[in-house]
Amino acid sequence: MSGRVYAKYIICCFMSLMVFGGMIDASANSPNSAEAFIKLLSGNLRFNSGLSTHTNISAKRRKEVTTGGQHPFATIIACSDSRVPVEILFDQGVGDLFVIKVAGNVCNTDEIGSIEYGVDHLGTPVLVVLGHTNCGACTAVATGADVHGSIPDLIAPIRPALEKVKAAHPKLQDKALVSALIEANVWQAIEDLFLRSSSTRERVKMGWVNVIGAVYNIETGTVKWMGTHPEEESFLTRLEKELREQ
Repeated sequence: MSGRVYAKYIICCFMSLMVFGGMIDASANSPNSAEAFIKLLSGNLRFNSGLSTHTNISAKRRKEVTTGGQHPFATIIACSDSRVPVEILFDQGVGDLFVIKVAGNVCNTDEIGSIEYGVDHLGTPVLVVLGHTNCGACTAVATGADVHGSIPDLIAPIRPALEKVKAAHPKLQDKALVSALIEANVWQAIEDLFLRSSSTRERVKMGWVNVIGAVYNIETGTVKWMGTHPEEESFLTRLEKELREQ
């Protein structure tokens, strides 16, 4: 490890800590949320800088999580794309992350149930919805590609995000449209999760879990942290009111 690379890593860590406050909402469980988020931040910085430590991959670690059970510090829903190796890009090992992978990182029944297991049953204080650049599912939706079998139903949850992007930016086309959709789809997945998961809403309300959006760049290896949903509080308040009135 060269001195220059190490210095770059330290600077990146410092800058990440400076913006940390904008990524995690203050909560009753904020120390745990903060620690988990910093682990993800620093792990990706190590990976991106070529300084991965490859911890927790030994036989001893496998025995620990077998006899002691799993205690991941974060739940992550990501795309099935083979270029998005979640544990690797966050420099984590066996038992560190509870990972759900599905094409387009959509939140439908199976994914929401899996998320609830991670944040509710396992009690992870952070949930990351992780999109990625060059997403095939988002590209298919943005371009109106002819897909077959069960794929149309699989990517259907992405379509509302496309409608929102087109309404807000009617002139976007091609790569710019796909890029905007990838980020919008992260927010859409979070909205779908909140809409259908009362337990997740309650844990967010109580400050027991922070839900964060992010996009992984498959070329650079860098995670772009988008933070919490920009309308999280108003969305949850409006949703709870609508549910009470039903």
